[in-house]
Amino acid sequence: MDIFEEAIRRKVRFDYRGVCSCEDLYDLTPEEGDEIYKSLSKELKEIQGESLLEENKKNDLLELKINIVKHIVKTKIQEKKIQEDLAARKDRKQRLLAIRAQKQDEEFFKKDLGELDQIINEL
Repeated sequence: MDIFEEAIRRKVRFDYRGVCSCEDLYDLTPEEGDEIYKSLSKELKEIQGESLLEENKKNDLLELKINIVKHIVKTKIQEKKIQEDLAARKDRKQRLLAIRAQKQDEEFFKKDLGELDQIINEL
């Protein structure tokens, strides 16, 4: 079963500035998601030695929460990297287009006034 389907079925909520659903986690920054991850990991370590009987239910739920947070944080980091790469490519393309335009203009600077007048009259 998909982790998000399981989360919906189990009505999973996260304790962060009140109560958050899985959807709310997508509105957080990766740093805020990391805070939740650290908190859940700490909680999992604390309860692992408490009881043999209750351990499985709590551990399963905490591991589900941890996997959801991990997935969302990784997704947000990948999306941010993609956006940064696109912005860098767009910036580079704009600079290259500006250089190309400048080189085209250099051809006009080499022409004498008569040639420039002739080009202007043709336009």
